[in-house]
Amino acid sequence: MSRLSPVNQARWARFRHNRRGYWSLWIFAILFVLCLGAELLANDKPLLVHYHDRIWFPLLVDYNETDFGGQLATPADYQDPWLQSRIAQQGWAIWAPIRFGDGTINFATTAPFPSPPSAQNWLGTDANGGDVLARILYGTRISLLFGLMLTLISSVIGIVVGASQGYYGGRVDLWGQRFIEVWSGMPTLFLIILLSSVIQPGFWWLLAITVAFGWMQLVGVVRAEFLRTRNFDYIRAAQALGVSDGKIMSRHMLPNAMVATLTYLPFILCGSITTLTSLDFLGFGLPMGSPSLGELLLQGKNNLQAPWLGMAAFFSLAILLSLLIFIGEAVRDAFDPSKVY
Repeated sequence: MSRLSPVNQARWARFRHNRRGYWSLWIFAILFVLCLGAELLANDKPLLVHYHDRIWFPLLVDYNETDFGGQLATPADYQDPWLQSRIAQQGWAIWAPIRFGDGTINFATTAPFPSPPSAQNWLGTDANGGDVLARILYGTRISLLFGLMLTLISSVIGIVVGASQGYYGGRVDLWGQRFIEVWSGMPTLFLIILLSSVIQPGFWWLLAITVAFGWMQLVGVVRAEFLRTRNFDYIRAAQALGVSDGKIMSRHMLPNAMVATLTYLPFILCGSITTLTSLDFLGFGLPMGSPSLGELLLQGKNNLQAPWLGMAAFFSLAILLSLLIFIGEAVRDAFDPSKVY
């Protein structure tokens, strides 16, 4: 904290004073780290195997059944009771707390799919026999990475466009505003549905199409700030001294616009996660079988006799989005100089 400027120290103090947002940041960071290491928490392969006085790494290397004394040169199925007993007789194995991956089907359960929560499946199984908790972990990771990448890329584009319009003004601003008015009126959801019938949807394709229609959220904020500061005396002095437009925009004007921009980022991230969830729920998102919170919501709607599916998806989304909203409120308070504690 000693390296921060007095202004940033005051902002950090205001952020910490918002206890709800401060603890939400820590909880969100922990959840994000856990989801990034989902393979260590939920996996149908052992994390480490000691077999015949040798260390094996099934999590990193694909082994065949012949490596463990089997007859067929097929990929080892670590859910097979024979292979598990073989490893137990000749060594030992370290498993993840949840012995199911995002696509593992629990054939050992005696209840029909979707099966209710049990000691084996803590949140039950979905209609396809997959472990709900494992799919939530992997689906939350995809949602967070998608949301972060969408927020980052769209924010950079929006800042550049808004800064150019506000700094240069005139025809650049006029034609830019007319283009944004037309582009923002495009029916994004219908275009994605139409394109999905032609192109197989995937993570990167969805990211590209949502960035193409979602980069305008910060344009108005940045544009207004640049229009306000471009006639300040220090900006005119820098122009008279021959400082390039790029340096003036990045060093002297952008820091002023970043105050308002940073307060918007948690809310934009929240909207990005909701966008992917909505597309998956409607069936126009990630490919079939991909772990997704939206797909789990859809299963909950289609299987009302299994309320644990809808409840698990709802509470996962509610907790995640609530944390982001609380963090956004704390960031807003941190950049509000009128709040003095």
